[in-house]
Amino acid sequence: MSGKNEARLRRARQTRAKIAELGAVRLAVHRSNFHIYAQVIDASGAKVLAAASSVEAEVRQMVKHGGNAKSAAEVGKRIAEKARKLGIDKVAFDRSGYRFHGRVKALAEAARAAGLKF
Repeated sequence: MSGKNEARLRRARQTRAKIAELGAVRLAVHRSNFHIYAQVIDASGAKVLAAASSVEAEVRQMVKHGGNAKSAAEVGKRIAEKARKLGIDKVAFDRSGYRFHGRVKALAEAARAAGLKF
């Protein structure tokens, strides 16, 4: 693993410890250069309740490239809709050590706009 990725995971560890302490359902985000992924994970951290990503066929039809803020916003909207269908409206946002900026911020703001509270 690269030093950069290790540093990101080290930053993420503290956030995840706090979310586990709170016993909250978390919205975890992962980004790669070409895509962005979001998962709603239950309070125990053992089960993925809902997932959305820019790899999904429906998202690929709407946006040309998965590695930009427009696709991140679409993924945020979709994950919020899926979570709301399951009766989840309050989550803890786990940015996985990434800065709250750009694609991560676009995903979060779209999820908030679609009705998720965090």
